Amino acid sequence: MAGLTAQLCAAPGCGALVRPPARRCPFHEQRQQEAAKQADLRRGSRHERGYSNAWIRASRAYRARHPFCVACQQRDGRLVTAEHVDHIQPPRYREAMESGDPARMAEAKRRFWDSSNWQSLCRPCHSRKTAREDGGFGN
Repeated sequence: MAGLTAQLCAAPGCGALVRPPARRCPFHEQRQQEAAKQADLRRGSRHERGYSNAWIRASRAYRARHPFCVACQQRDGRLVTAEHVDHIQPPRYREAMESGDPARMAEAKRRFWDSSNWQSLCRPCHSRKTAREDGGFGN
C-alpha cells in the first residue's frame, strides 16, 4: 500500500484526497449511491418494464439464432458475441401501461413481442444505443 498515491475525488470541484481504489470521497460516494438508487426506483423492475421470464426465454432463443452484434458487423465487419436482444423501436411498455390507454398498451405489447423489431447487440453497443435514445442510463 505504500506505493499508492492519493488522488483528487472524481466529483467535479471537490478537492478531497482519496486513496485508490476509491474514486470519490465518502461524501460524494454516498451521494452517488443515493442518486443511483433513485434512478433505479424511477426505472422500475424488469417485470414493470415488461421483461418477464417469457422474455428471458425468447431473448435466449433469439441470440442462439443471431449470436453476433449487428452494430459491430455493420460498422466494422467484426463478429462480436451479442449479450443483449434490443428493441429497434423501443416499445415504451411501462409508459403505455401507466397511461391506461388500451390502444397504446396494445401497440406497446405488439412492438415488444415483434421479433422483426429485435436485434442482437453486444454490451457496449447496447449501452450506447440506450444512452442515445433515453438521454442516459437508468431512464
